Amino acid sequence: MKALFFTREFPPYVYGGAGVHVEYLATELAKLIDVEVRSFGDQDEDFKNLKVKGFPYDTPLFNDADEKLKAVFKTLNTNIQMNTDVIEADVIHCHTWYAHFAGIVAKLCYGKPLVITIHSLEPLRPWKREQLGRGYDASSWIEKTALEMADTLIAVSEETKVDVLKHFSVDEDKVKVIYNGINLEEYVVTDKTSTLDKYGIDKAKPYVLFVGRITRQKGIIHLVNAIKYIDPETQIVLCAGAPDTADIAKEMEDSVNEVKKTRANVIWISEMLDKQDVIQLYSHADVFCCPSIYEPFGIINIEAMACETAVVASAVGGIKEVVVEGETGLLIPVEQQTEAPFEPVNPDKFAKELADGINKLIEDKPLRDKMAKNGRKRVEDYFDWTAIAKQVENLYKSLI
Repeated sequence: MKALFFTREFPPYVYGGAGVHVEYLATELAKLIDVEVRSFGDQDEDFKNLKVKGFPYDTPLFNDADEKLKAVFKTLNTNIQMNTDVIEADVIHCHTWYAHFAGIVAKLCYGKPLVITIHSLEPLRPWKREQLGRGYDASSWIEKTALEMADTLIAVSEETKVDVLKHFSVDEDKVKVIYNGINLEEYVVTDKTSTLDKYGIDKAKPYVLFVGRITRQKGIIHLVNAIKYIDPETQIVLCAGAPDTADIAKEMEDSVNEVKKTRANVIWISEMLDKQDVIQLYSHADVFCCPSIYEPFGIINIEAMACETAVVASAVGGIKEVVVEGETGLLIPVEQQTEAPFEPVNPDKFAKELADGINKLIEDKPLRDKMAKNGRKRVEDYFDWTAIAKQVENLYKSLI
């Protein structure tokens, strides 16, 4: 059996959770079946049972296009190119709307079964209009068309399945829940501290860590707004880069600069670090904070838990299925607007409650230590890629 992945992200070009998912799932599946990956980029690799080929995204064809529409036009162009090589796989598997049009074309032109993993949903990410303009209408149409014609949908959490059934016309029997996973041998506690030294993190003082992109979805602005309520002796380490837009990049910069006027221990690492650097940050953090306002799963939480770090996270989406309240971390309720943009009804209340949770864990080392051990065990019990890959293989078999 052979599976073909269509994806925007694949190493060395990974910037988000979906890219991490595809990388590890492809690697594990390749131990069971043949896997081919077609992605955005210039990759050209052929491992045992795993072939990877990149297709160009940047092109002068759209130099004169509207700035917000370029991403959509380039995406569609790359998706077409992905189909020009003959497809001999038994099943097509797409990841994120950036690759869904390739799946649509492959199903129509090659007659292959189509599987789509739901990493996020456009109707629940209205802030994408800031980035794409009217292109958001195009991405939403692509997603809707792909999901409703797919043979099977994989939801990364039970809550994501509920969202799919609410927003799309699909048969419930076609939606299967298979969680994200993690490489348990790679994400382990390390005693190395070179990354902390490089960025001036004081190893003798506690710190709370954020890791993620600068986007409305990840809620980083709410954590920045919470800093004024966090104990002044606690360092704040923001490992945050790849802003969605110039506007949110400026908002982030202005907010951090304002906070730095009154406290010196806010450390913003604006570049996207490699895995080993991030593992160091997870390993030595006292608390990991995930303040997302939308999160179908939240793979960063299991990364932190695998590195034995207690978590303070917003109680939204799939996070509630990952973090166990009082056992592996603290879940912070957030009353959200019922219509777009789904921001907290009371942002300052949410920021203060995030800070309260962080302060509680910083002050209670025995509780942190308990959560650290429980978090690692939960990841080992539920989020091992080896078992998840087997579930996906069985799903493919059911379609062929």
